[in-house]
Amino acid sequence: MLRLVGPRTADMMSLDLRLPLCQNQARGLLALAARPSSRPLWPAREQTRAAHHHRWRAVSILDDWVSKEARPISLRQLMVFGRSLNEQRLISSANYVRTELPRRLAHRIRDMQTLPYCVVANPHFNEVYELYYEAFDKFRKVYEIRTLDDNDAFCDIISDMLKKHLSVIPRLAMGILETSADEMLPAKKLDGFMNAILRSRISRRVIAEQHLSLTETFHSPNFMQGVKVQETDFIGKVFLKCNAADTVRRCGRAVLDLAQSAYGVDVALPEIKLSGHLDANFPFILSHMEYIVGELLRNSVQSVIETQMQKDGGKTKPPPIEVTICESLKHVVIRVSDQGGGISRSVLPYLWSFCKGPHSQRILSNLTQVPMMAATLQEVRVDEPPESFKDSQSNQKTARTAPSTNYASSLSSLTSRPPNLRLGMGLPLSRIYAEYWAGSLELQSLWGYGVDVFFQVSKLGNKNEQLLTRAMMDAV
Repeated sequence: MLRLVGPRTADMMSLDLRLPLCQNQARGLLALAARPSSRPLWPAREQTRAAHHHRWRAVSILDDWVSKEARPISLRQLMVFGRSLNEQRLISSANYVRTELPRRLAHRIRDMQTLPYCVVANPHFNEVYELYYEAFDKFRKVYEIRTLDDNDAFCDIISDMLKKHLSVIPRLAMGILETSADEMLPAKKLDGFMNAILRSRISRRVIAEQHLSLTETFHSPNFMQGVKVQETDFIGKVFLKCNAADTVRRCGRAVLDLAQSAYGVDVALPEIKLSGHLDANFPFILSHMEYIVGELLRNSVQSVIETQMQKDGGKTKPPPIEVTICESLKHVVIRVSDQGGGISRSVLPYLWSFCKGPHSQRILSNLTQVPMMAATLQEVRVDEPPESFKDSQSNQKTARTAPSTNYASSLSSLTSRPPNLRLGMGLPLSRIYAEYWAGSLELQSLWGYGVDVFFQVSKLGNKNEQLLTRAMMDAV
């Protein structure tokens, strides 16, 4: 049984009333704070928004965790740490995750508390806040992990939280759209908040899923301590030699299959042409790479098909999508070029924003059809492992990891969406994924002709995760 710290010692009178409130809500909150406590401090969740008001203010325990800075990691650190996995290292990994998750959650909870109250009272933000506080409260109570049994129980908690938090991205997106439509806060501030909270979400899932994967590896019947990892293997969730061309081919096949199901078998599909440094590879988290490449190809395929359909009903094969891979000493750049007509001037100002201006209602309606989203390429259902991974397994006598489970875990069909349902989140989310490991994602549109997108990856894996947005770093 995993040991937990005692119950939360918080007092409702320790409310931090420095946060901005809407006038009527401020009076109601003060009255609630002064009310004698005749029932449990944290009652069961009710359906009314008023039931949550008492949870929006800081208590001393949260202040303690907010004062602790996150400890960023790099892909190289993940690789080196997991390369020589043993019981001691697994326990160390568990304790890093145990202390790091509540730190990162506490900072995001504080971010939500410092927004105007009429913004965070939005029911979608409210649900995310509840999920975050529940996770923070549970993780902060976990004692030091000392045994493998402790670790197994801890992994059960992590897995449960990861599943519960699949609703976070759609909820945040709907909250942003509703808030921006009501003009409660400028779009720039809402985007800054969204970027910070999503980047932090990625960071938490990286360290949590990495530890779950290492634990799975350790318990694999084929695992042997001290066995060298092959260069084509995974270490946890990190794919040591992620091949850019291989990823483009697999994602391209998946996207074309989706397009066929969306537009019908009679519509001609474009060819995806690949050129450049096709042997370029680098360490990366495969699900991140697949999400970015999949979204870029999805956008291009949809654009060229729909442009061709406007011309002749889609009977003629549309122009190809050109994908060029360029490898340098420190970086790999993937360029995706299409002749899909470019991006409309009415859409371009909102391209990288989660606030969609006049398009908000349409996007909001679409989001209601996606109750959960993992923000991986699960949504395009890639179900085949990378070529280099398959090759390594055919040549391997003793597997270092549990490969089939390891790969499938990031691509299992936990979530799905109709293939032609547009959420307006693909490019903003892809940029967050790209910048998380110190990469970049830029786009050039020529209206009436097409689009060029440039995705740059750090090749060495020695850059720490980027937990702050560029705007936040510029403000420091």
